[in-house]
Amino acid sequence: MIRKFFLLCVILVWQLIFTNLSFSKVEIIASVNNEIITNYDIKKESGYLMILNPKMNELKNNIVIKLAKESLIKEIIKKEELLKFIDLNEENDFANQYFNDVLVRLGYKDEIEFNKDLLKYESYTLEEVKFKSKIEIYWNDLIYNKYNNKININKKKLEKKIKELNVNDKKEIFLSEIVLNREKNDLDHEKLIDKIKTSINEIGFSNTASVYSISESSKFGGKIGWFEKTNLSKKIYDKIKSLEINEFSEIIEINNNLLILKVDDIRNVKKIIDKEKELERLIVIEKNKKLEDYSIMYFNKIKMNYFIDEK
Repeated sequence: MIRKFFLLCVILVWQLIFTNLSFSKVEIIASVNNEIITNYDIKKESGYLMILNPKMNELKNNIVIKLAKESLIKEIIKKEELLKFIDLNEENDFANQYFNDVLVRLGYKDEIEFNKDLLKYESYTLEEVKFKSKIEIYWNDLIYNKYNNKININKKKLEKKIKELNVNDKKEIFLSEIVLNREKNDLDHEKLIDKIKTSINEIGFSNTASVYSISESSKFGGKIGWFEKTNLSKKIYDKIKSLEINEFSEIIEINNNLLILKVDDIRNVKKIIDKEKELERLIVIEKNKKLEDYSIMYFNKIKMNYFIDEK
């Protein structure tokens, strides 16, 4: 009996030692109001970002940590803002669809394959990733409800663009983007452009998008997908129509933002155009562009209401 008691005490002591060792390794990296971000959170987010953009493996560790911290700060602010209006624990079919769309976009055939990479990178559980997807989809709903009535789409201009299509053989271009806030000072403006071009030469377009782009596409290395000529404004198409695969455009000024586009791939497709459906699709694309601008503007506005402490 005494021997069993002694062994039990030894086991408890070792458990306490290992527990204390584990806790001693946890460090607070940042906080947003009362919510803390630890090095453990950073590790999981870093792994997740590398799954979204595998080229991030080429970045230095301190840059990856910085991106992970910024990503978590942004997510916490979005989450706290959403909790003022909704219960994030409720089921949402659109969030599940968004999660499935991300899997397809990343090239995974199912959740099992995706989960293998989550384990490999010591990142989140599937349920945690689905919760992150829920935050994104609810945030998009919030922006839509706030600003949808303020969006004006020039339908006549889009209809004219569709009427000009006379051929069924169409070229599609797979694009990546870097979106930047335009600097007010001309000198700072030029410095920013030089910095971005230098970064592209040093770490590549994809990683530069991850580091500097203000668009949500930055998580995916700037990738935004396949586009037909009709999807793009004349101003943008004129800037990219002569580019070959892996070439990128000069700076394109769009409102208060600066845009750089890279051609990742080009393909020729043959399809019959349904002009009504094409118009509907172009309207959705135009709305989404404007809503993303509002999303960035609204986030920057509410961010000032949060106390952010970075260690």
